[in-house]
Amino acid sequence: MEVQKKFHIKKNDTVMVIAGKDKGKSGKVLRLVPKKNRAIVEKLNMVKRHMRPGAQSRQGGILEKEAPIEISNLMLVCSKCTDPTRVGYKILDDNRKVRYCKKCKEVID
Repeated sequence: MEVQKKFHIKKNDTVMVIAGKDKGKSGKVLRLVPKKNRAIVEKLNMVKRHMRPGAQSRQGGILEKEAPIEISNLMLVCSKCTDPTRVGYKILDDNRKVRYCKKCKEVID
């Protein structure tokens, strides 16, 4: 049985890139790739793919699409203080485990 990996970011989170060619840019997480420790972020790490015409696409050409980014190069952006922040975990009174912003102590989930 394979153990599910846990990450400090989730789908639909707003993240900022802290290393690489897109450093300083932010976007929304579209998809996580747990087996490779990567995430696909909207409009970031764009690459060009040469596509040949086929059954799905009648017209070939050069397409631009998002490539996965290593999760260690992403930092969660807090919705309250709008800064990239580290993520902490705490258990609330109703026994829910939630993420919180280490800067402003605001609950993220």
